[in-house]
Amino acid sequence: MDSPSVSKFVVQVMETMKEHPDLLGESLTFFPHLSLFTLECINYSGHHKSLSSPASPTLSDTSSSFSALTTAPDATAVSPYVLSNWERTTYYNGISPDHPELLYRSDLLENSFPIPKARHSHLPTKTVYGVFNTSLNAVWDTVAPRICEFLKALKIRYSAIKAARFVTHDEGGKRTLSNAHDASPGILALLKDNGVEGAVVEWYEGAVEKLSGPHLLRVTDDTNPTHYVRRFLTAALSMPIATAEREAADTQGSVALFFHENRDKLGAASAKVFGVSNCHVLREDTTVEYEFKGAGAPAQHVRLAGFRRFQRGLDEIKACIGGYGIDADLLTREIVELEAKPKSEDPEEAAGDKAAVEAKREKLAKVKKDIGVLEAFYKDANQWGDIARRNIGHVDWAPEISVDVQGRKYTKDIGTFEVVAAKFKAQFKGNVVDLGSKFTPQQLTDMFHPQSTGRTTFKFPTNRQLRIDGYVTRELLAVPDCFDSNGEPCLVVMKDGNTTDLTVGRYAGLEAYLCDDLGVESTELAIYNYNKQSGPFSAKGDSGSLIFDGEGRMVGILHSGMPKGGSNHVTYATPAWWAIEQLKAKYPHADLNRITF
Repeated sequence: MDSPSVSKFVVQVMETMKEHPDLLGESLTFFPHLSLFTLECINYSGHHKSLSSPASPTLSDTSSSFSALTTAPDATAVSPYVLSNWERTTYYNGISPDHPELLYRSDLLENSFPIPKARHSHLPTKTVYGVFNTSLNAVWDTVAPRICEFLKALKIRYSAIKAARFVTHDEGGKRTLSNAHDASPGILALLKDNGVEGAVVEWYEGAVEKLSGPHLLRVTDDTNPTHYVRRFLTAALSMPIATAEREAADTQGSVALFFHENRDKLGAASAKVFGVSNCHVLREDTTVEYEFKGAGAPAQHVRLAGFRRFQRGLDEIKACIGGYGIDADLLTREIVELEAKPKSEDPEEAAGDKAAVEAKREKLAKVKKDIGVLEAFYKDANQWGDIARRNIGHVDWAPEISVDVQGRKYTKDIGTFEVVAAKFKAQFKGNVVDLGSKFTPQQLTDMFHPQSTGRTTFKFPTNRQLRIDGYVTRELLAVPDCFDSNGEPCLVVMKDGNTTDLTVGRYAGLEAYLCDDLGVESTELAIYNYNKQSGPFSAKGDSGSLIFDGEGRMVGILHSGMPKGGSNHVTYATPAWWAIEQLKAKYPHADLNRITF
């Protein structure tokens, strides 16, 4: 028992089992209530108190890994406009767990950044909000492309140009710096010429990265102890996927939505159902269009959960069993203590002790029953262990990734796969997101209603299942119909992804203008993290996730992010309204609203 591989939790539970066999076991070699496997799970839980989602390698072959502001070889001298180390490293504190460092800002001289004097000064914290109803909104589509051209003329390479509104909360030089200082007045002049006053130009280094896990199970009621840990094996949206073609790299992503074809390209009736994700999730070569040639042609298989996502799913079940085992131990010790307590002469206290014993015995019985259910589920889940048995479909269509479609600069990074009817049919409910139990209903409701007097935009759905219905139009993206606690327009959104599960964020309000290391420019929806406490909106492995609002309307399909370390401070997506247009151009009779297979 002194082995370092045995956690203190297991030692404690085994002592309790030995002392109180009537409640937890009969001997050290036979445990009718807590099995040896449960002890193993308790041991696992003790060594992994905070089970985290492993990041998956999801970079496509064209992903960038460069700084946001790199200079041409003939760029000139180093600028003297240098930030203090304190400002550089803390200016963006709060926008993500591993926030970027500030490189330069245009109001550096006019608005000094306070440097703490006291030993235990509070670190200012920023929350980033979308930009709505400002003079910039009216001219952004004109000004932003001109800023891009201006920077290119100065031979400054950029990753993204986006707008943001910061609220700071009081919680208690490189070569590129010269370019940032020299370019900022020109950008401010462009804004002023277009009627935008009071703007500040801020620069930081960053790069955009792609964020490429038997029959499927049903989504259960939350009274079922497996309801959360079974999500990676259900037929709900955001199911983790990986392709056979990309399994060597363990590249993974998520399903954005499903649709029924209804009629094929020849007009004949079709019963096929397709899933949608990113092209870079489904295909290794994203530079050429792929289309399945039909019966007899080699199929590019799509699997449910890649290697790491599947192992994470098993680990989550073990951690859940371990947690219940620790609960059982605590309840047992509480029961023993209450029963050993002398009966109080106070009738009220005596009655309270008796009721507490009865309640804890009932709770202990349920915990042990739930452990049995979870152990059986763990065995069932292992039947999916062979990845070849997790084939759920094959890629049908994956056009090359493009940012020049019909005069739009949106990233066309979508692909479809035909699902295997036999694996989906029994449990298919259409486009439904299981909100899980990461957030309580009250927490999600509060996040979607920062202003108590505002319009109701979110009502926690029964059985956690939010149905996706329609999309937010381009017009409504520009002028949302809900407000934050300061009375400012806002659009709060969610996504459920392969790596980070359910997260909440804020739409930026204005589209972002991106440029990769090859000079390819695109226009994207930008999603900021909700606040410092909420964590990053996305991470590697979340590619293909659907971004939606509190009413279940589609907002975008996630494809990339701008990280620092392991944390994204900005997530990028293709607008859902435009992505649906592209899908319907290929599948003109597509129906996204069916609720049965």
